[in-house]
Amino acid sequence: MKLPRLVIAAPSTGQGKTTVAMGLMAALRLAGQEVSGHKVGPDYIDAGYHCLATGRPGRNLDPHLVGEDRIVPLLLHGAAGADIAIVEGVMGLYDGRLGTGGFASTAHVATLTSSPVVLVIDVARQSRTVAAVAAGMAAFDPTINIVGVILNRTGSVRNDAEIVAAMETAGLPVFGLLPRDEQLATPSRHLGLVTASERDDSDEFVDLLGRVIAAHLDIPALLHAARTAPDLEAQAWNPGTEVVAEGTERPVVAVAGGRAFTFRYAETDELLRATGCDVVGFDPLVDTALPAGTCGLYLGGGFPEVYASELAANRELLADLRGAVESGMPTVAECAGLLY
Repeated sequence: MKLPRLVIAAPSTGQGKTTVAMGLMAALRLAGQEVSGHKVGPDYIDAGYHCLATGRPGRNLDPHLVGEDRIVPLLLHGAAGADIAIVEGVMGLYDGRLGTGGFASTAHVATLTSSPVVLVIDVARQSRTVAAVAAGMAAFDPTINIVGVILNRTGSVRNDAEIVAAMETAGLPVFGLLPRDEQLATPSRHLGLVTASERDDSDEFVDLLGRVIAAHLDIPALLHAARTAPDLEAQAWNPGTEVVAEGTERPVVAVAGGRAFTFRYAETDELLRATGCDVVGFDPLVDTALPAGTCGLYLGGGFPEVYASELAANRELLADLRGAVESGMPTVAECAGLLY
């Protein structure tokens, strides 16, 4: 199956790959492309921003959780109908589960999906050494197809030219230079970025990011690089083949959402629907009762501790929830949902 695609990677966390990946998704969408966003590993937060940038569910590619064989089928499932897939890496390109030689790293996922890799490098306080870092990463594992670099946080015309010339000597194309811009900074806390659903300016921020990236990156060259990816010999994952639907009734499964409960995989809802369930969201911050006809509960993760007083004040919903759980209603409560 043909799927143009790129993996956005970096030498380490903090280089700007999330900013570039989100912005590239938004810029491609502004250019008329149907874009599918993916994240290496179990990260819910970045996937939420991918959803905003692409208008499609953000997806995860995590060999540690699902095994190697499901990575390409999940990629194809998430990218169904898309013109291009952008895969945001995690940590440094070769950083994976410790003691495994890089299992579940960005490089591992790039290998499993036969995807071209674009490096994002923060060039602040560096010059020609940036090219040495990029060349070393390319030489470390020649099976990883590093097709070029994006220079982030550039600040000096003369220094930029020095780095670009060194990259040319190293044989690595430069797809663009992204200047330092505090408007592009995203607020963080203990588990990463502040979630997209908690920011009132998320849509405006992603739109700004897309326009900035479109102005400073060579979008046609990146599209060309994405189209060099080989065809994938696999079938897209299908939730209907994973589960069995029984009966004709469609029981309602109430799924917590809103600002306090944002951690959930898109495939969870898809699997529930494939079993014949109606998945109905509710917001514990504002809703005073569970959805009508609720037969099952799913309380996922998020940051309810940030909204503890508001959640505690919604006593009507708490009483309804408590009664449902005490009555024996099937309930999954994990991570922050279990605390709630």
